[in-house]
Amino acid sequence: MLVLLPPSEGKAAGGRGAPLDLGALSLPGLTAARAAVLDELVGLCSGDPDPSRNDKARDVLGLSEGLRGEVAKNAALRTSGARPAGETYTGVLYDSLGLASLDTAAKRRAARSLLIFSGLWGAVRVTDRIPSYRCSMGVRLPGLGALAAHWRAPLASALPEAAGNGLVLDLRSAAYAAAWKPVGGLAERTATVRVLHAPTRKVVSHFNKATKGRIVRSLLSAGAAPKNPAGLVEALRDLGYEVEAQPPARAGRGWSLDVLVTDVH
Repeated sequence: MLVLLPPSEGKAAGGRGAPLDLGALSLPGLTAARAAVLDELVGLCSGDPDPSRNDKARDVLGLSEGLRGEVAKNAALRTSGARPAGETYTGVLYDSLGLASLDTAAKRRAARSLLIFSGLWGAVRVTDRIPSYRCSMGVRLPGLGALAAHWRAPLASALPEAAGNGLVLDLRSAAYAAAWKPVGGLAERTATVRVLHAPTRKVVSHFNKATKGRIVRSLLSAGAAPKNPAGLVEALRDLGYEVEAQPPARAGRGWSLDVLVTDVH
């Protein structure tokens, strides 16, 4: 099983250890594309001797006045301390996933099965050591253009091998899903998830992220290993989730799962 996660805007402060080693990251087929984004992002954010005054970088990255410090953070990406991606990303989904509190076996499963998408790195595993940064998939860099388009070909080459012949559980938001879409037989083994308020059948926002984090934690903790979307539906129901499944209407399409919740706080 391969689980595709979105990143989070919130990130822990940089680590105290060694800085980024691009060549040590998983999915080495993405190294050249990562280097291109990193070079341009660092150059953009280093364009003013005082990064806090770099309005061009702030505009490109879509940062508010209160987030000027993120420009300086990006300028130092090559020298800042790195930490595992599973510790770097914070926020609602990652708080609910709670990687640090998983038992040893579940942590090993997380290292094998979780991929976090990123505007800067393309996709990384939770064990990959990265510095804290600010660069969403919706950014359009002056030299490279839209990042979702930049990542499309490299991810299309690297991810089918990472997925193998198993299930793909796609929990990404729309901006990150635009960077890579499974096709053919792989699409048929892919399941996306919506979280709906059971009484109203309306999509919930904040609780959507929390529920997705809990779903991943439940699967990892239970050692569930569904081979396909139908097996995933069975596994989630066994774990106590209320799931409605829509199999694909035709070949080459994925499954859509609705997880129904009553508590939206």
